[in-house]
Amino acid sequence: MKIRDFRKSDFPTVKSIYQQGIDTGNATFQLKAKEWDEWNKYFLNSCRIVAELNGVVIGWAALSAVSKRFVYSGVAEVSLYVSSVHSGKGTGYLLLSELINKSEQEGIWTLQAGVFPENQASINIHLKNDFKKLGIREKLGKMNGLWRDILLMERRSKVIGV
Repeated sequence: MKIRDFRKSDFPTVKSIYQQGIDTGNATFQLKAKEWDEWNKYFLNSCRIVAELNGVVIGWAALSAVSKRFVYSGVAEVSLYVSSVHSGKGTGYLLLSELINKSEQEGIWTLQAGVFPENQASINIHLKNDFKKLGIREKLGKMNGLWRDILLMERRSKVIGV
């Protein structure tokens, strides 16, 4: 497996993997994978990566800005998805580790993640990459008519802003 920069030609597979995550009901409030234009506008250009195995994309990670205000320019939110066929094999950990490296190269000092508390695999991946649990945001949003909580996690760079 190798981790490399995202290419636009990866998008159909990235979108499919994104939809797999959505279909679990424990990855995002999003109900349908974004189309290219929306996805492209949402994520930072500089921190988009994929995991590839034998020439096939099996996971992806990207960062989005948490605010347009300059003071928060070094704070970004993590999105991380692994193909259901390849989950539990270390792909998510490697993607997040590389995303952290890339984020620090771009001057990002804080990464945050909002994770459904039921998504233990995602929580573990973040904890193994030095994220800390900050707390639960109760009833943050409704999904299929039910209120859902979000575990807020954060990682401060040991390189940027120290």
